Amino acid sequence: MKYRQVIKLIENDGWYYTKTRGSHRYFKHPTKKGKVTVSGKMGEDVPKGLLNRILKQAGLKS
Repeated sequence: MKYRQVIKLIENDGWYYTKTRGSHRYFKHPTKKGKVTVSGKMGEDVPKGLLNRILKQAGLKS
């Protein structure tokens, strides 16, 4: 899965972009606590461990 696809997935769940710091993109949700950090270049594949961490941060995986 590419970074662009992961970002689209969390945005469809209601997360919105807040800021960028280097290659790190930060997202917040209007009702869920915390933030989601997506780090990497848009065209590259997301490593499996990082993908699982992003999905857990977003509350899309238990």
